[in-house]
This record gives sequence, structure tokens and C-alpha cells, in this order.
Amino acid sequence: MKIMVSACLAGENCKYDGGNNRNEKVMQLFEENEVITVCPEVMGGLPTPRAPSEIVNGVVISRTGISVDREYRTGAEMTLRTAERERPDLIILQSRSPSCGVRQRYDGSFTGTLIEGSGVTAELLKEHGFRVMDVEDL
Repeated sequence: MKIMVSACLAGENCKYDGGNNRNEKVMQLFEENEVITVCPEVMGGLPTPRAPSEIVNGVVISRTGISVDREYRTGAEMTLRTAERERPDLIILQSRSPSCGVRQRYDGSFTGTLIEGSGVTAELLKEHGFRVMDVEDL
């Protein structure tokens, strides 16, 4: 099976704070599957580390008040192009991210409040018919 995963889940230090979200269930997938890692935020040109961001009224804004929407959407498009080229059977993404969140994301208030809804990359991949899963559902 060919699986695309958020790079942070595979232990890559690309998370906003410079760390990762290494997930042992994801790491086990490497044993019997072809796994492709992607980080839409880095692909879109954002540095690591970077200020945390949330979606505010449909626009991705950093905690410092700067719009990073262009970078997030560029990364989403680049991730979509990778998915179209690689044709993964499944895409597993990091929970709650303004980019990769599948079922929930933070509400834009920077208070840790969650709402139903997807991040920009997850939404774009779903719109194009890819099978997308939240890592918490693995």
C-alpha cells in the first residue's frame, strides 16, 4: 500500500515549535508500506520553527497577527501535486493543524478551542477525492 503522511508524524522536526509529532503507529507503517512524507507548511516556504497559526475568518494568521495564508495555500497545492503524482491509497495527517487537521482545527482565537472543520491541505485533498484520515483514527 502507498501511504502519504504528515512528516511530523514520521519524526521529522518540522512542527511550528521545531519539534515533531512522532507516532509509533505511523512508524510501523514504514515496515510494510511505501510511505511518502510531506509537510505542507515547509513546502509552502515557512521556516521551522515558526509562530503558531490558526484559521481566522477563512485566512491563516500567525499568533503574531501576520497573514501566512499564501504560504499555507501554496503548501496545500504542492501537497496536492505530490498526491496526484504519487497516487497514495491513503493520506494520514496530523490532528487539529490549520494545514493538516482532518476533522477538527483550532478556532482562530489562539485559546486552544477546537471546532469541527479541516485545515487547508486536508480540505484540498478531500475536495480532489483523496482518502484522508486523521492520525487519531489510525
